[in-house]
Amino acid sequence: SVDQVRNENLLEVIVVDDGSSEVETTTIVSQAQEGGYSVVPQPNCGLGVALNAGIRRAKGEFILALASDNRLRDAYLNEGVSLLKKNTYLGVVYADAEYFGERTGRCDVQEFNLLSLIRGNFIDACALFRKKLWEEVGGYDEQMPWTGWEDWDFWLRVAYRQGTFVHLAKVGFDHRVRGDSPSLQAHEHHLDLLNYIFGKPEMACYRLIREMDEQVQTLRARIQSMEDLVRDIKGLRSYRLAHGLLAPARWLQKLWRFFR
Repeated sequence: SVDQVRNENLLEVIVVDDGSSEVETTTIVSQAQEGGYSVVPQPNCGLGVALNAGIRRAKGEFILALASDNRLRDAYLNEGVSLLKKNTYLGVVYADAEYFGERTGRCDVQEFNLLSLIRGNFIDACALFRKKLWEEVGGYDEQMPWTGWEDWDFWLRVAYRQGTFVHLAKVGFDHRVRGDSPSLQAHEHHLDLLNYIFGKPEMACYRLIREMDEQVQTLRARIQSMEDLVRDIKGLRSYRLAHGLLAPARWLQKLWRFFR
């Protein structure tokens, strides 16, 4: 990941060593430090703590959190920064991704929609945002019980603060998919995760919207089931036969109503 930004026209690259003990990782961190990069060593205290430590050290106006599972594509940073500089109302720029590892193929991300974000996260942590937004929302949640969901929680709080999102419709980075991904494992605690994120005071309105949306989706599913049932009944031979036999009775009923 560090190599991917080595040739970018950046002001600052900060590497956070979150208590890694792997030989390969410690070697890369040492090389980064020797290469003039700013390295922030700290005990393994979780993703939220690591992200906040790096961003707190940053002096720039814009931030991009680059995880070890992501590789930046050429020009993503330059295009994203250009958009943010030209449009001061924008707060976050995110792009599509290309999978590698245990899954391959392109991940085309949708245009921003608040209801979609409330339903579930579709914005990767590898997105550009203004540092002032990070300051306004109080940074990433350092108490998140399930690693890998800090970004969804962060984007929701940014949206609550009226942060404006824009989708860059191109592949901005490559994302490695692993079977042991913490975010995948967190699905086992899905309800607990939702209660944690939407249980925060500032998320009360989003929790209400989510509950109403779930009720609407349930109602739509029931209506669709009823429509399918009616269609199946109408397709039965016995229904068609009975419908034909009752035709004279319906005609007499209409005639009676006409002469009344």
